[in-house]
Amino acid sequence: MTRIAFIAADSAEAQSALSELKRRYSAVDPQEADVIVALGGDGQMLQTLRDNIHRDVRLFGMNRGTVGFLMNAYAVEDLPARVAAADEVVIHPLRMRATDIEGQVTEALAINEVSLLRQTAQAAKIRIIIDDRVRMEELIADGALVATAAGSTAYNLSVHGPIIPLGADILALTPISPFRPRRWRGALLPAGAKIGFEILAPDKRPVSAVADSAEVRHVVRVDIHQDDAISLRLLHDPDHNLEERILMEQFTP
Repeated sequence: MTRIAFIAADSAEAQSALSELKRRYSAVDPQEADVIVALGGDGQMLQTLRDNIHRDVRLFGMNRGTVGFLMNAYAVEDLPARVAAADEVVIHPLRMRATDIEGQVTEALAINEVSLLRQTAQAAKIRIIIDDRVRMEELIADGALVATAAGSTAYNLSVHGPIIPLGADILALTPISPFRPRRWRGALLPAGAKIGFEILAPDKRPVSAVADSAEVRHVVRVDIHQDDAISLRLLHDPDHNLEERILMEQFTP
């Protein structure tokens, strides 16, 4: 029998759903579960993924938040049957290694994207290195990001980056409000690429690096690669799975 645990965001809507589901179904502690049902929005799902990133556990989200792109529709009835019939998608996070101006190194994992963002009114100046080869000597922009396929419909899409189908083994490298080169719109990279950013003039033009929600300020170098040693298992209803949602986004006006 599948052991199910419930985790909910702090919102009243999510907490109400948590109480209702616990009344209806027996639940175990998340550390003992085969499946964790996350209640809330995409933020709650991302946090649940991060909290269980080194465990072999499946996650089934139900939307009690706002956007809920990573979530299934909320329903109380027949939950064990829904979980048993769900499609599974395996995704791999990005690993960020950020070095700040003091030489301190911070590592963090990102399920959606790693973003570099200017900290002041002045545009950032960034050198882009792919697999130890300089590909762009100087990008002048508000910043740049590297997105996974699962994260390509989030911040990446809002800055006009490409949507990537799941299973494509591709990462999106997207500039944020680029000034020079003016016509550069980014690149699609193999999932195995090693991506490096060097910050030019970091004292005058400081930049922060953000792995999903983990921020490192005043960085001078950021290295990013997909961590294939970590597999995250997401469950979705067959009639509205994550692959279908990503495909639908490409035809949404």
